[in-house]
Formats: sequence, structure tokens, C-alpha cells
Amino acid sequence: MGVSKRTYIVSTAFALVIMWVIVGMVSYHYLENWTWVQSLYFTTVTLTTIGYGDLHPTTEASQLFTVFYIIFGVFSVLGAVSIIGDWRITRKAERKQLRHESKPDKTT
Repeated sequence: MGVSKRTYIVSTAFALVIMWVIVGMVSYHYLENWTWVQSLYFTTVTLTTIGYGDLHPTTEASQLFTVFYIIFGVFSVLGAVSIIGDWRITRKAERKQLRHESKPDKTT
């Protein structure tokens, strides 16, 4: 049994989010000398556009990286979340339709 096109797209979107988080973690770990947890935290806060401000890039290299990371990262993550959300909603509707079709008709 092969993988459907929709499942492939959703898996790719999920992998994109994971990859983007890892890119941010590794970059901030080395550019800012932050711990892995601080890097994960800042990456998550940045990609979700929360931006608490308790951690922030301090070097020009990390500031420049952050500009591009935010521009491409936010759009990539929002696109991936949209794809995953659409898949979940469609899957739920398909299951509901299957349950509805499998019920016997009680009008006769």
C-alpha cells in the first residue's frame, strides 16, 4: 500500500517545521553561545511570533541571520501549519462521511 499524495505533503510540511527549528537552534547555539534549551526557546518564540524579548540576538551576525530566519521561517511555519490543519479537518470530515454512509437507512 503506497503513501497518498496528501500524506506525503503533510509529512513534508511537518519535516520542514522540524528542520527549521533545528536550523535555528544550531545557529543560535553557535552565533550567540546560548545553551541548546535557550536556542530552542528563542527559536520557538521567534517562529510563533510571540517575541517575549528576554533573549535577543546581540551580534551583528546573529541579527542578520535573524532577519532572514524570521522572514522565511514565519512564512514556512505558517504554511506548514496551514497544510497540517487542512489535512486534519479534511480527515475528520472524511471519517464523519464514512460513518454517515455506513449507517443503515431507517426510513424504510
